[in-house]
Amino acid sequence: MSGLKDITFIEDLELKDKKVFIRLDLNVPMKDGTITDDTRIQGALPTIRYALEKGAKIVLCSHLGRPKTEEDRKTLSLEPVGNRLSELLNVDVQLIENPVSDAAKALLPTLRPNQIVLLENIRFLEGEEANSEKLAAKIASYVDVYINDAFGASHRAHATIVALPHLMKHKAVGYLIKKEIEMLDKILYEPQTPFVVLMGGSKVSDKIGVIENLMDKIDTFLVGGAMSYTFLQAMNVSVGNSKLEKGKINLAKDLLKRLEMREKKLLLPVDHVIVEKFDAEAHTKITDGSSIPEGWMGVDIGPKSAALFAEHIHAAGTVFWNGPMGIFEVKNFAKGSFQMAEALAKSPCISIVGGGDSASAVNASGYADQMTHISTGGGASLEYLQGDKLPGLEALRERRR
Repeated sequence: MSGLKDITFIEDLELKDKKVFIRLDLNVPMKDGTITDDTRIQGALPTIRYALEKGAKIVLCSHLGRPKTEEDRKTLSLEPVGNRLSELLNVDVQLIENPVSDAAKALLPTLRPNQIVLLENIRFLEGEEANSEKLAAKIASYVDVYINDAFGASHRAHATIVALPHLMKHKAVGYLIKKEIEMLDKILYEPQTPFVVLMGGSKVSDKIGVIENLMDKIDTFLVGGAMSYTFLQAMNVSVGNSKLEKGKINLAKDLLKRLEMREKKLLLPVDHVIVEKFDAEAHTKITDGSSIPEGWMGVDIGPKSAALFAEHIHAAGTVFWNGPMGIFEVKNFAKGSFQMAEALAKSPCISIVGGGDSASAVNASGYADQMTHISTGGGASLEYLQGDKLPGLEALRERRR
């Protein structure tokens, strides 16, 4: 069943002269007030452009970071995001400091066709993360239509994701969510075989649900990153001082047994890039085999592992990648992740990258434009693939009477 069943799409609604609230995920990385990666802003543009073309009066809403203190209000303002949107859309973006004041209500009817409203970081209001109906009702009082295009936040039961659409008669998803769900549904319901999952990152525990839900569909699991050290330890292979989840070793043993019983392949690194201490300038060595000597720690997969994984990627029909192969933010430890991106770019497979750090690694590798799809929501895509219902989608699903 498609995850979009009984959910309306933005093109099915009348938007002309309507006050349209669009919940986006513009949670972009910033350094000293400058946006360092505008991928999420670019992903939001098709929905905003469509609403502009249809003559809607637009209110945009997003969160940015996790504001906790008064100081966070200065560093987590959406003002730089508004400036970037203004450049990309060639419109005047009016930032409203307080989303529940009368300012938005008063401004909306007077908006010219080249003006849009952007509410300040919605997480500055306590009611957002508490899924406050009171906050939702205040916003609902000045808008006619609700659009959710914040895939990366749709696994959160927050006020502008859940409480607000429950109060709205006219509600739909935008282009980004539609594409995200259609792509993830290809993995869940119709993967082209062989179906390969490439997993990395630090935690086995984050990926358990996905492994269990997709176990019967997947032909081969390729596991790198710190996650692989937990599996290697479960097989009594020495991992030295490498980062691992000691409390998950028995879980890893259990998963290995279950995969073996189903005759599924799980491939782990056959060599590693290792250092004696974690330091960007540290001297690196490559191990002869899959074990890591005492006093050393793994920071990336080695060249033999990269070649082995690439071989399976080239022969695959579908590849889902979630989690980098090493500490890719450090140049000397990024090679394995970048080689995986290159292998995906050169493979004829359907390649779907599951957001978060894997999306950042692909963007940094220079191969992003050669992927079939890069998800904008790491946590949301994992929850969807492990079979969980996303609160943001459920709030839009029209119940059949």
